[in-house]
Amino acid sequence: MNSVDKKQIVIIGAGLTGLTLAFYLKKQGKEVLIVEKSAKTGGVIQSVKDDEFVYEKGPNTGVVGNPEVAELFEELEGLCTFEAANPDAKRRLIWKKGKWRAIPSGLFSAVTTPLFSLGDKFRILGEPFRKKGTNPDENLADFVKRRLGVSFLNYAVDPFISGVYAGDTNYLIPRFALPKLYALEQNYGSFIKGTMQKAKERKNNPRLQKATREVFSAKGGLKNLIVALTEKVGTESILLNAKNTTVSKTENGFEISTEINGENITIQSGKVITTVGGYELGNLLPFLSSEEKAPFEELKYASVVQAVVGYRNWKGINLKAFGGLVPTIEQRDILGVLFTSSFLSGRAPKNGALLSVFLGGTKRPEIFEMEDEEIEDTISREFRQMMGMPIFRPDLFEIFRYKYAIPQYGLSSGKRFEIIGLIQQKYPGLILAGNIRDGIGMADRIKQARTIAEELN
Repeated sequence: MNSVDKKQIVIIGAGLTGLTLAFYLKKQGKEVLIVEKSAKTGGVIQSVKDDEFVYEKGPNTGVVGNPEVAELFEELEGLCTFEAANPDAKRRLIWKKGKWRAIPSGLFSAVTTPLFSLGDKFRILGEPFRKKGTNPDENLADFVKRRLGVSFLNYAVDPFISGVYAGDTNYLIPRFALPKLYALEQNYGSFIKGTMQKAKERKNNPRLQKATREVFSAKGGLKNLIVALTEKVGTESILLNAKNTTVSKTENGFEISTEINGENITIQSGKVITTVGGYELGNLLPFLSSEEKAPFEELKYASVVQAVVGYRNWKGINLKAFGGLVPTIEQRDILGVLFTSSFLSGRAPKNGALLSVFLGGTKRPEIFEMEDEEIEDTISREFRQMMGMPIFRPDLFEIFRYKYAIPQYGLSSGKRFEIIGLIQQKYPGLILAGNIRDGIGMADRIKQARTIAEELN
């Protein structure tokens, strides 16, 4: 059986990008259809309630890095509730020489912290007077060493990159991976001067004030954000369990072929927006040339393992913090631990704890291939040494693996962005979106979706 339908706009992928985009397009009165390969919307964003624990299978939190995040929650008011991280748990910890140590939060702690060398503390004070870099392809490690010093790289930026990108500072390029940081130096000559100037700009702009930089989730789990968006888009506008989906170029636009429960479905549309990973684009868009596919096939990804660990009665270290990150130089077997129940409500029993442990990344890809028993043994060993638990016997323990967790914005990103522009120019009506461009965070996904919707209005 084969059915043919016509839609104004087709979006491939019902993750955060696709759903947010469809939400804004439908608000404009556009006719939209989302085609999704899995049985649920939300992509990797999936929350689970297990007895008294509420945990995330994928991303745990986002950061309100732009006004679009706050505005999306405002527009979904009544369907889901924005939850900011508890400020009482705002401390960030770094593991150094057998102890968790807090990242400095002020001048006094910056001067007294054992995380940075004395020379680099003076170097930080001189950062506003340092010349800006002239090499746009400088990697993040060299960028940080030049401005702030080696100890700042090892015990601040490296663990941060492990936590956000699961990546390598020697591989990532600031102008692609951290464009806001790169722009501070290029536009203002200094991180410190640029941050101060940006604060002044926000003070005079009510909309920019919405970009609070708060860590956020949704009350009851990020799944509720997905449920709200799905309801707004409408299930009648979403095709789930779509297998073997391909897009063909036609004289009048595009033809999307897919299979649902044994039925072949063809959709004709003037506009197609993909939100899938780079590793899927070649099969999805077979009409692209090998040269056009190459930047996506070569895109490097971090493979990440997340283990959710829950205790009904926590007996370990004081968890009044956001979490702890582990620098590469410390040679441990985990990237970090998120103390989820310390900063989000209702995630664990009253005297218990919910934590997420992250392993693997680009520096330890072999961990992804470990058996579950090996991963549990690794976490057990690290917990006994780092989390004050003499016996590793959690009440909840779940392992989740993501082979293509996070794309790495290295030197090849410039070519990829260029090819995306050329493809969209060559095939009018085709838009390549998702985390192959414009950043990897939840805020980046929301902003990108809203921007595309505005461009199509």
